Amino acid sequence: MRKRIRLGFNIDHVATVRNARGDDYPSPSRAALIAQNHGADSITVHLREDRRHIQDQDLIELKKKIKIPINLEMALTPEMLKIALKLKPKFVCIVPERREEVTTEGGLNLNYKTNYLKKVIRLLKNKNIQVSLFIEPSLKSVVMAKKMGSDNIELHTGKYCRFFRQGNNLNTRKEFLRIKEAAKLGNKLNLGVHAGHGLNFITAKKISQITEISELNIGHFFISESIFFGIANVLKKFNKILNR
Repeated sequence: MRKRIRLGFNIDHVATVRNARGDDYPSPSRAALIAQNHGADSITVHLREDRRHIQDQDLIELKKKIKIPINLEMALTPEMLKIALKLKPKFVCIVPERREEVTTEGGLNLNYKTNYLKKVIRLLKNKNIQVSLFIEPSLKSVVMAKKMGSDNIELHTGKYCRFFRQGNNLNTRKEFLRIKEAAKLGNKLNLGVHAGHGLNFITAKKISQITEISELNIGHFFISESIFFGIANVLKKFNKILNR
């Protein structure tokens, strides 16, 4: 029997709805508590430099209120490092970030600010924070992540999901194989292997069939479905789909 896949719930877009009116609702921490009580294994938040959704106060509230782990996604900047070292979440995932992007567009460029990235990884690990690097599913990136001292990798599934939605069967199969091979290598190198971006019920099920992947992080689709069916019901469906 395969090992249970952990499910991380990204609450960024609860904050997006709140910020659209500049009010104090809906509450990201309330969404996190509901998720905690209905089967989520962790709560993911991306504190962007422009604070377009999650705010600093949200992190403080989450740290106080929830018992499951916080997975803090952050850009490779001194400001975000300082916040992470103060907050001390269980997990930090270092991601690429551009102000003008709508959402994260790809994996981290591990050839950029390499020495600083190694330093950040070391400082985080010294505080007992597990580090993940959000990377493209390439063998080279997996090897580099290991050499830099990362504990985990999160494989970018955005391209796979886009090809799947477009009905591009050839590229869908190719991208799935890339993810599978990257996951196998990561597992062989004793890295924790996670995956995320653009996943829905169908694509999450397909990616979960890669036995080396231990965690999926899902956000935008999660929130979108929750508008109609509620967080608890969407979590229940994901748990059933992922055979947990």
